Amino acid sequence: MKALIVYDSFFGNTEQVAQAIGKALAAAGEVQVVRVSEAQPAQLAGLDLLVAGSPTRGFRPSPLTSRWMGGIPLNALQGVKVAAFDTRIPWEKMPWFLRGMARMFGFAAPAISARLQRKGGTLAAAPEGFYVRDTKGPLADGELERAAAWAKQIAGA
Repeated sequence: MKALIVYDSFFGNTEQVAQAIGKALAAAGEVQVVRVSEAQPAQLAGLDLLVAGSPTRGFRPSPLTSRWMGGIPLNALQGVKVAAFDTRIPWEKMPWFLRGMARMFGFAAPAISARLQRKGGTLAAAPEGFYVRDTKGPLADGELERAAAWAKQIAGA
């Protein structure tokens, strides 16, 4: 299996999750983990799996992640399994007004997943959110292990 994990990260939390996913997938084949600012269109060639992740910023993916996805040609992911993740604050840590906004506008991972599918990708796993303790982190306890387990689920799909 040839896999590419593309991520954006502001405080290092999403990068840690991406690296944990990459490490877990490495047992199944060739894996590259790349920051979205360094991702090249040529890296999409011959892929079996594309995993994309972003911190949730304003209830959506980071602007750089959105720009990168916009640059993927239509049907370029035909035959490629795709999965998406984000980092986010848990519900119980959100002020009440943000909970309402999150219910209306959602998080980054579902938006990433939908865009990758519109580019021709086939969903390998439901979009996943990994929790940070606060806006800048750190990751909540057990999230890296949960990311590795999610990646193994994807590898088995």
